[in-house]
Amino acid sequence: MNRLPSADVLDHVREIPLYRASVERGHFPILEKPEIARDFPANWMTPELSRALETGEAEFVLSTGTNHARMQLIRPPYFLLRSYYRLWSEHPDLGALWHEGARRVSLTTVLATEHVARVNAAKPGATAGERWLDDRTLYLNRRLDPSEWDRPEVERMLAEIRDAGAAHPKGAYLLDCSGYHLAHLVRKIDEWDLWDAFPRPGGIIHAYEYTPLNVRAYLRAAFERPVVDLFGSTELGYLFYSEADGSYRPYLHDMSVELIPVEPGSGIHSLIVTSVRNPYMPLVRYRSGDCVRTRDGSADPERIISFCGREKELLATPDGPVAQADLDVRIAAVTSRVFLHQLRLAGEEHCELWCTTFDGEPLTPDEISGLTSAVGDLTGRTCHVEHRAHVPIGRSGKYAWLTTP
Repeated sequence: MNRLPSADVLDHVREIPLYRASVERGHFPILEKPEIARDFPANWMTPELSRALETGEAEFVLSTGTNHARMQLIRPPYFLLRSYYRLWSEHPDLGALWHEGARRVSLTTVLATEHVARVNAAKPGATAGERWLDDRTLYLNRRLDPSEWDRPEVERMLAEIRDAGAAHPKGAYLLDCSGYHLAHLVRKIDEWDLWDAFPRPGGIIHAYEYTPLNVRAYLRAAFERPVVDLFGSTELGYLFYSEADGSYRPYLHDMSVELIPVEPGSGIHSLIVTSVRNPYMPLVRYRSGDCVRTRDGSADPERIISFCGREKELLATPDGPVAQADLDVRIAAVTSRVFLHQLRLAGEEHCELWCTTFDGEPLTPDEISGLTSAVGDLTGRTCHVEHRAHVPIGRSGKYAWLTTP
């Protein structure tokens, strides 16, 4: 369905060539990523944007490309960082430490670290490969696959964490992470008994990809404190955040969202966002590529309970599409021991489920039987479950939950 944005949104976009025909017609189709790139930047150029680019109030940047091909964007300098910091400063579980000056230590994909290094390389007098984004945020990871961190690498990261915490009177810091990466670090610390060298974070936030239920539980048990989930994207900033009880709250200043079913009756919805938060590249009815489920299956954004994966990764089954979170829920219901998992399709009727475990020990016969049945019921395929010592990581530094021949 095409919808007419509010008068405030229309005021932001009526001079932008990309939207001119929609303004004249009085309706806006869903905006897809390829359309954003078409005739870029001419399709976005206005006299105001041209002046902003000349004065440095706006700049060209590239998204990190961890969820899709790198996309060229126009936005104010440090737009995304300021959006993050504003949310951190206002979050009920993070705000107090943030206002006390606690630094943000980020443990995530190597692509994100390399992105910071590229940004720093453009700064006068910057050190090549510098991983401090500003005076508040340090990026730790220097390797693609966290399972390959050796002891010197882990000890280097722990030393940098201690140094970052030293800026706070009580040594506090906020650990911003991919849940997978932090779980890998915890396993390494356990293996080499390095807990005395690891100061506990004042808050843990995962914000880079879907974090499975077992990983969330593993982190809560390791640190005995709430683990906050922030949901957003490079081009939009944060849209929702979780609180200590696990419920999600909208963070939609200068934004609105709508939900569109990916298939009637599936309960899975595409997230469509209208945002004027970035004044130089406002996005109207933009398909973010993310999927959500609501409490009652309705299209009410106020009832979102799960950000369940990427739309392009949905698996078609006889009973309708299956998202990443659907498989995750089934696995967690069978066993809490599974760490990484990957569903590998083999033709139209068969699949394999590769699993690693937190303790490295093989799955028991009962666990294998339960997983075989659960995955078979979910996918409509005959499933073979296999314990693995290692599940490969993608070139982006993220794990694919689903692979196809």
